[in-house]
Amino acid sequence: MRRIFPDHAYSNARIAGCYWADTVSDAALSRPALKGAQKADVAIIGAGFTGLSAALALAEAGVSVSVLEAGFPGWGASGRNGGFCCLGGAKASDAMLDRQHGKPARLAYRRAEASAINHVADTLEKHSIQADVHSKGETQLAHNARVNFEKDARAIEENYGVTPTLHTREELPALGMSGQFHSAITTPVGFGLNPRKYLAGLLKAAEAAGVQVFGQSPVNKINRAQKYSLATPQGTLEAEQLIVATNGYSSEDVPEWMAARYMPAQSSVIVTRELTETELANGWNSDQTAYDSRTLLHYFRLMPNRRFLFGMRGGLMSTKASEARNRRQIRADFEAMFPAWSQVETPFYWSGMVCLAAGLTPFAGPVPEMSGAYAGFAYHGNGVAMGSYTGALLADQILGANKLHTPKLMAKPPKRFPLGRARRALMYGVYAGAALKDL
Repeated sequence: MRRIFPDHAYSNARIAGCYWADTVSDAALSRPALKGAQKADVAIIGAGFTGLSAALALAEAGVSVSVLEAGFPGWGASGRNGGFCCLGGAKASDAMLDRQHGKPARLAYRRAEASAINHVADTLEKHSIQADVHSKGETQLAHNARVNFEKDARAIEENYGVTPTLHTREELPALGMSGQFHSAITTPVGFGLNPRKYLAGLLKAAEAAGVQVFGQSPVNKINRAQKYSLATPQGTLEAEQLIVATNGYSSEDVPEWMAARYMPAQSSVIVTRELTETELANGWNSDQTAYDSRTLLHYFRLMPNRRFLFGMRGGLMSTKASEARNRRQIRADFEAMFPAWSQVETPFYWSGMVCLAAGLTPFAGPVPEMSGAYAGFAYHGNGVAMGSYTGALLADQILGANKLHTPKLMAKPPKRFPLGRARRALMYGVYAGAALKDL
């Protein structure tokens, strides 16, 4: 596999301090490697939310499915994210979507964002997955006094058919939202969860439906004759149809169509020890999932066990030294936003990659020039809901069931970024502009 980050980005070092492993261990998710020659109706590369959701839907329809994962199921973004099941999936603004696709397509896509959340909620209920769910919607907080959420409120009503609640700065402490914030808006859609517990539940449900899941089985090459043949270090998998569900952990050559169509971007997370009642009274004590209004945003939530999770976007390098800098930066941001907790320990730190597309919208559809192949990726940091829903959309397309409607703009294949494998250089200018905007 040819990837665009250094090897450190794809190493276990980045999840050595992941809190979720204390709740669902790596060993509990590990699966044996593919060995010898295997066959299935559909082969799926990637055992995260997208791959497992697609596998589950296909298997329930009677299709034989095998899933190949380079590490253990959930090793990538699905098992290390912040656990926000919320609206999103695209970074494109409404104005950009209207200009490029038209208002009806934009509205259809926005409603799909809400459907994605409902899909996860239904999956949790149907399969009795206990994933530490909390929060009634999501709250965005203004990081400076210039931010005004009035326009956002009107857009939320138009896009999702719900009425958000605006909060003044004076109201926030009584809502348990203490911190360096100037106002807020709460959208009553979405919730927080433990992503590994959700992933483990998806894995269990998929296997119960007959899906074969293989770990430690990176796909080194895809051949196509009458069927697809996927080569791994110890075996091959032959299938009529193929789904690529590798998102920010994709490569430039598996398949080659993916080259330059995805942009990995880094995100980091810390988690505190359990907070005392006194500490909670002096700081944040709301059960709402939340994020700030910066472009390079911070996202945070108080989990049911009274640990506080705090994440940030950013970080353009992936080395041991840059990881240490990111850890210092996220701790500094945490203390700046929640000064009452400056002495609270944060023993857990980890990082991973989200995935962007050039058009700033997700993709869920057939791979051009690869008959019978499909791909789903580019959730722009909102993969819990949209990644899961994309898996269901891809399964629906393969089955020809037409039970779900893939939004028009998600079916359009992403264009390639310029600069090929050097395209990460583009992010320096983007991040510099965002940093200035966030002042």
